[in-house]
Amino acid sequence: MIVQRVVLNSRPGKNGNPVAENFRMEEVYLPDNINEGQVQVRTLYLSVDPYMRCRMNEDTGTDYITPWQLSQVVDGGGIGIIEESKHTNLTKGDFVTSFYWPWQTKVILDGNSLEKVDPQLVDGHLSYFLGAIGMPGLTSLIGIQEKGHITAGSNKTMVVSGAAGACGSVAGQMNENSHIILCGQISQYNKDVPYPPPLSPAIEAIQKERNITRERFLVLNYKDKFEPGILQLSQWFKEGKLKIKETVINGLENMGAAFQSMMTGGYIDYPPSTTSYGKSIVFPRGI
Repeated sequence: MIVQRVVLNSRPGKNGNPVAENFRMEEVYLPDNINEGQVQVRTLYLSVDPYMRCRMNEDTGTDYITPWQLSQVVDGGGIGIIEESKHTNLTKGDFVTSFYWPWQTKVILDGNSLEKVDPQLVDGHLSYFLGAIGMPGLTSLIGIQEKGHITAGSNKTMVVSGAAGACGSVAGQMNENSHIILCGQISQYNKDVPYPPPLSPAIEAIQKERNITRERFLVLNYKDKFEPGILQLSQWFKEGKLKIKETVINGLENMGAAFQSMMTGGYIDYPPSTTSYGKSIVFPRGI
């Protein structure tokens, strides 16, 4: 079987801006048979996310994500449906997701690398599992729960310094005894600087003077909280407390353009008063 896939065509450089031409679509042969423990899946939705910019470099600068390789298939968050299975816990028709889903129309995967998803949790909107009811939503929820020190009735103010994206940075207001949580900083991803970026001497002085703490947060360190987090986010969505908007782009051939758009703020606009997640999703049409 011949399928389509997206590979990394070139690197933008540590201080360069990614463009659609950094990606290339090509055709590849997919074996007709699968082995024990494997499944063949059809891709339904693929996600483009800011952290992927680091994977375009030869060195990601971290030990928990690996760089994409030139002329090799790109991967990231994805949702698909199983068309054939030789895995004991997965059957044809199951909807599954992975954080390392190849940008490919159909693919053979190890069944152990996949998680089942229940369409009823999102009223059939499967793409939400890549956004507000997925990793970005979990990052916001668990980040606040574990690092925010926010409790009901505590009379504290929470400032989200970058709330336009799928996740948003969670930051403490710069008052006395504040606490700043660092989680993602898309404005710095096209620059060759360490993460977190160093503070200027003036800001460091304010930080010390006002007893402001600064701490990193990585959601992958809290995998034991993913399942209850998904259920909580789903409940809020069904109750209308969590409103979700996303940008859906049709066609695997548009992955590069979708990535470039995401990195330059091209996703959907929504009123500041709306509690929403901005998210770019690609639907590989015609498969």
